[in-house]
Formats: sequence, structure tokens, C-alpha cells
Amino acid sequence: MPNIHHMPIEIGFKHCDPAGIVFYPRYAEMLHDTVEHWFNHGLKIGFNYLHTTRNMGIPMVNLQVDFRIPSRLGDVLDSRLVVKKLGRSSMQMLVRICGPDNDVRVEGRLTVVFASLGKISSVEIPEDFKALILPYVHENAEA
Repeated sequence: MPNIHHMPIEIGFKHCDPAGIVFYPRYAEMLHDTVEHWFNHGLKIGFNYLHTTRNMGIPMVNLQVDFRIPSRLGDVLDSRLVVKKLGRSSMQMLVRICGPDNDVRVEGRLTVVFASLGKISSVEIPEDFKALILPYVHENAEA
């Protein structure tokens, strides 16, 4: 069983439209926030370290999102991340944002590429990063 990274999300006014329902573009931010939270807290590789010390970034090159159930102001959600595929320079992730009853509200499939900030070109995922990522990899896993 792979590791699953969890990040709580409290739906605030900033996430919602005037009707109190989460405005769909805000989910793209939540998906990115989950990836950044995983790097910071799950992998212990802060984005600051990644950018300033390793001179690398992980731009998102593909994002597919299924919106299943609306979320509302005041909801407390659980964002769950697993890695579906770890390639030479890219990584495919599945992020599910679930309600308190484990109902999947949003499902995102994201692909990021490890890139040199200097040349803005893909680079091989460093071995020390791969070792930290591998426990989260499971091709058949569900977040």
C-alpha cells in the first residue's frame, strides 16, 4: 500500500462565489497547494530549497480535473495525493479532494516536469528526490 499524502482544506469565503459554492478555478489552486504541501511536509523538500539551492522547479504541464460534487463555504475537505507514475523527468499524480464522508468532490490528474530554472528545460529527477517520492508511487492506487 503506497503512502497517501493528506492536506486539510477549510473552505473559506475566498474560495466561493456569491452563492457560497466553491468557484471552480479555485480548485486548480487547491491542487497546486496540495502538491506544494506534499513537497514541504511529506517529502521535506521545500519549494524555496528546490528553487534557490537546487535551481529547479516543477512546472505543471498537464492538468485534468473532474468536478463531481459542489463544496460550500465552511466545508472541511481532505486533499489526498498519490503518485501514479514516476518517469525520468516527469511525475504523474492523482489528487482527490474529499468531503467529510469520503465523498470525492474533485479529482485532479496532474503531470509535473522537473526543470532547470536557468535553461527552462527538463532535467532528470535527482536520485535523492526519487528515493523520497518512491513510497508514494503506486500505479493502481486510489487517493
